[in-house]
Amino acid sequence: MKEIINAFDNLPKWAKVVLALPMLDIVWAFYRLFRSIDKQSVFGIVLGILMIIICPVIMWIVDIITIIAYDKVLWLD
Repeated sequence: MKEIINAFDNLPKWAKVVLALPMLDIVWAFYRLFRSIDKQSVFGIVLGILMIIICPVIMWIVDIITIIAYDKVLWLD
């Protein structure tokens, strides 16, 4: 699991922005879920599962903004 998280963290900024586009943003929803599973956060896991459902609708805008501004995806670590 850590390999997947590190692979996403080490992507170039342009690749992160492309993955944050509306139909591809589901990738970042799974990334959030994997981070919560890795940290064994029950609240994060439940919220991560919910994000998989609502992520394509809402979070892609937030993801693009946070990736451009901070070079990372917003999550509750």
